[in-house]
Amino acid sequence: MTAVLHVISGLGAGGAESSLANLARALQQRGMPQHVVSIGDEGVHGSELRDAGVGLTALNVASTLQAPAAVARLTGVLRRLRPQIVQGWMYHGNLAAALAHRFAPGRAGRHLLWNLRASNMDAARYGRVIRCGAALSAWPEVVIANSEAGAEFHASRGFRPRRSLVIANGIDVDRFAPDPAARQALRTELGIPQDAVVVIHVARVDPMKDHATFLAAMAATSGVVGVMVGGRTGSLRTPPNVRAMGLRHDVARLLAMGDIVISTSAFGEGFSNAIAEGMGAGLVPIATDVGDARRIVGDSGRVVPPVDPAALAAAIAAEAALTPAERAARGARARTRIVENFSLAKAVDAYERLYAALAEQGGPG
Repeated sequence: MTAVLHVISGLGAGGAESSLANLARALQQRGMPQHVVSIGDEGVHGSELRDAGVGLTALNVASTLQAPAAVARLTGVLRRLRPQIVQGWMYHGNLAAALAHRFAPGRAGRHLLWNLRASNMDAARYGRVIRCGAALSAWPEVVIANSEAGAEFHASRGFRPRRSLVIANGIDVDRFAPDPAARQALRTELGIPQDAVVVIHVARVDPMKDHATFLAAMAATSGVVGVMVGGRTGSLRTPPNVRAMGLRHDVARLLAMGDIVISTSAFGEGFSNAIAEGMGAGLVPIATDVGDARRIVGDSGRVVPPVDPAALAAAIAAEAALTPAERAARGARARTRIVENFSLAKAVDAYERLYAALAEQGGPG
């Protein structure tokens, strides 16, 4: 029997997708069988999930017009695998999981969970799917948010779950760790001076991520080098002190060359993996005040207002003005904060306790 079946809209390079892949692999290794259903394709995580022994089904749905067929196929997967727990991820994954769970036989012995990954979403772009989620929010037995801000935002939008829970994202602190050798090698490879202050911004190009604020702040800041990593960053016009590396799958290695990690999210962010991963690698964080940024950063970095290039530039300049030893000490404090509060092991432990309690309970409560 598959213990847990996860439903997600796709398996691309985003934070939710990475969090799911990390969780499923870790629980599979702990002996709790996992199966992932991607409404889209296998994306960048398919092979690693298979290699870890995680079951994987890709529905390859490319259009909302195919949604009814996708739900029907997902219902068939539930009928075949008979999981004890069905967990949706993100809005479309939650809705698909809820409908398939409702239609598949054996619902009385199966638990439905939702996972919310965002906060203060743009109503113009996401209003309809948020309203649908609110209307069905009593269907799942537990609604999990990855941020306090996300739980509060969805409650303000009419979500009324039977039970709510916050489990923060977990960072693999062995993978995202300082690497002095990689730092030196990457800087040599890219022609960046070893003593330069390097600022790293990891995000796909999307209005939510607000690259414009990052680029404007960097243009106003002298004496620092900016590196952007993420899908379609190569299409952006950059000032002379910023280079774009596009979509990369070696982010953990690339972070090693940095001193400061930045998130400029304008809205929607719940828990920023980019900031937390950079902190794990020993970089000083600067984040916009969106989602749980203050909870993640704590006293290890700086939090600035969103969509405020001047405030961001001032924060970058202040960190750049520190001595290398002072920045290193702040970076070490940032890593300690992630290790102690937001490690992957802590997140996996929390999910394992929840799943085990539900499985022991039997039918939905």
